[in-house]
Amino acid sequence: MKKTIKWKLLFLLLVTVVAGYYLYPTLSRRASLPSLFPPLLPRSERLNLGLDLQGGMHLVLEVVTEKAVENTVDRLIAELRRETEKEKIPVERIVREGTDRIRVRLQAKEGLDGFRRILSNYSNLQQSSGTDPTELVVAHTPRELKRIEEFAVRQSLETIRNRVDQFGVAEPHIIQEGDRRIVVQLPGIKEPQRAINLIGKTALLEFKLVVEGGNVQEALAGKVPEGQEVLYQRHVDEQGGVSKAPFLVQKRPILTGDLLTSAQVQIDNQTNEPVVSIEFDREGARLFGEATAANVGRRLAIVLDDTIYSAPVIREKISGGKAQISGRFTPEDARDLAIVLRAGALPAPVNIISNLTVGPSLGQDSIEKGVRAAILGGVLVILFMAVYYKVSGVIANLALFLNLIWLVGALASLRATLTLPGIAGIILGIGMAVDSNVLILERIREELRVGKTVRSAIDAGYDKAFLTIIDSHVTTLITSFALFLFGTGPVKGFAVTLSLGVIFNLVTALTGTRVVYAWMTQRWDLKTLSI
Repeated sequence: MKKTIKWKLLFLLLVTVVAGYYLYPTLSRRASLPSLFPPLLPRSERLNLGLDLQGGMHLVLEVVTEKAVENTVDRLIAELRRETEKEKIPVERIVREGTDRIRVRLQAKEGLDGFRRILSNYSNLQQSSGTDPTELVVAHTPRELKRIEEFAVRQSLETIRNRVDQFGVAEPHIIQEGDRRIVVQLPGIKEPQRAINLIGKTALLEFKLVVEGGNVQEALAGKVPEGQEVLYQRHVDEQGGVSKAPFLVQKRPILTGDLLTSAQVQIDNQTNEPVVSIEFDREGARLFGEATAANVGRRLAIVLDDTIYSAPVIREKISGGKAQISGRFTPEDARDLAIVLRAGALPAPVNIISNLTVGPSLGQDSIEKGVRAAILGGVLVILFMAVYYKVSGVIANLALFLNLIWLVGALASLRATLTLPGIAGIILGIGMAVDSNVLILERIREELRVGKTVRSAIDAGYDKAFLTIIDSHVTTLITSFALFLFGTGPVKGFAVTLSLGVIFNLVTALTGTRVVYAWMTQRWDLKTLSI
């Protein structure tokens, strides 16, 4: 019996020490704990606070998956053009219709068999006859369209996460919600508009040839030749004024930013202004060198999200796969542009559905009020238990304190984010812990009234309260599991803290306090119990 009590006490002490290890950085002013027990425990960090406690941004974004389908179809059109040129199949036109269909018209009916052989290499395409014998209508299968949309959302999620990581936000929360929505929570953000611009920028980098001698005025009037488009170059004067100049460019880019390996901010030696220096991979360097060699003397527009940042004249072949983007950037603009280029382009635009900004002052106010409420409630509960149940109430208070240390320590070890709903879950768990101890103490008092000895009354009190406590805690755990499974954001935080509180309470109430009573009755031959 003595050995069993000893091991139970050691277990309680060990769990408390581990919880204190993870809790120490949060209570201390130091950023982290010195490296204690490095072979056994990871380095401890502060408990993270949610948006409602420290301020920040809550964004709900929606990925325009239709645009991802359009981009995929446009790339397929470019591939089909290359294949038909390679096979020498005379094509009159290949154009996209709507979002996901391609209409192909050949110059002669004899080319249909060759074109169908090309299509046979694509397993996810379906075809049908057009209105003319020389026409075919090509489209992706419904299953492939669904895959493209799902991949666009997943890729957008990863791209946004990479951008936010490079932006330097501590503990961001970025998850997918539903089929096409992404929730972004940025605690402690101090520049919300800059963060929005960084997250929402599509960052599609393209290199397009300027049409020399093209009639820009006719294009502006709506007479845009096929295969060309009008884009605007952004000019910023010395006073900060912004103007736009139209350019007629080839719609089909000679190179895109998906072949980039590096994007860094540098200072231009001539203008002494920030520029973004970019570098391509081996395939991109080869294509860039071939394109510049074949177009010496022409202007090459550097286009980001349909805006021309610069359009220099190609003086000679540019080998090595290096280029730079200039445009009177501020240091912050250049840095953000480098971030989005390194993180990659979004596969489709994103729309901001919801934008909630919580100020730090509101978060601090929430913390202060929460702390005051917790201290007041805790003091009242402790005083009631100590006055009403005397020494037994003090033992119950120790169990409550132990439960709280374990719970907050567990949250810190899991690197959870503490929010107001999470605090509500903690308080509700403490309330259940008080209720459990009251049940046990009342059962013990009943047994003492009928004349049982102290040890027999304690054992009978725990046995009679056991099923009631288990029943209430299991039903609460089932409810918490349902909340976690079907809830989102704050609801899940509430469910996690409540579940942990319930689990720890089962240990502290049924085992922690009982082992103290067992130790007391074994050490002293108690004839009465202060209860």
